Order: sequence, then structure tokens, then C-alpha cells
Amino acid sequence: MTAGGERGAAAEDGWVRLDKWLFQARFCKSRGLASKLCESGRLRIDGAFVAKPHHKLRIGSVLTFPLGPHIRVVKVLALGSRRGPASEARLLYDDLKPPESQPPIPKAERIPPAAERAAGSGRPTKRERRLTDQLRPGDL
Repeated sequence: MTAGGERGAAAEDGWVRLDKWLFQARFCKSRGLASKLCESGRLRIDGAFVAKPHHKLRIGSVLTFPLGPHIRVVKVLALGSRRGPASEARLLYDDLKPPESQPPIPKAERIPPAAERAAGSGRPTKRERRLTDQLRPGDL
């Protein structure tokens, strides 16, 4: 059986690879990024953690995974045959927990206060180094 025939047989059996579905449903910009998301170990199917991009995904499965600052919970309604436009991809899933309507917190505001430093507390400037050198008696 050819490789093309094997792909068609999987869709006819009622399952598709997890990374392929995430790419087709437009949750990831590329299939490689979808594979990395699967391998990260933070994705769950029906409550069980999944770490393999080739995991079989079936209609009716519930996916839970982080996407940006949000946790997405979606139910698979269809398997899809291609990566089409967003309107077509939206028909592949039902969003059980849509992201909050408020905009996400900007990255600059997410930095903890301990990571900030006072002005002038870093590396000395050339002028400050020269002033320090003048305080030393003679050359060392």
C-alpha cells in the first residue's frame, strides 16, 4: 500500500494524527510547532496527558492545552482533510471554554518586580570608571 493510501485509510478508520489535526484546526502555525506542543507533555486528551504527536485523535475527544496566556478546552467535532481557511477550521471543533473577553496582560507587565533594577545599578559607564581610576593611588 502506498503512503497516500495509508493516510486515507487512517481518516476512513475515524482517526487522525494529533499534530496534523492541531495544524488543520489552525491552533498552530506549522506542523512542526504542533509536534513540539504535543511533545511538551502539557496537552491532554480526555484528561490523560499525551506526549506523542502521532497519538490517534478521534471525533468526540476533548483536548486541553495551553495556547499563549490562555488554557484552551476544545471538543473535536470533525477530523478535517486539509488546512483550509479559518472559517472552515472553526467547524472542526467546539470551544468549551473560550478565552476571557479581556485582553491578555502585556508581557512588560508580567515581569516580576524583583527582575527590575534601579537606574545606575548596572555596569559602570566609561565616565564612572575613569572617576574610580582617579581615586586609586598610582598604577597597580
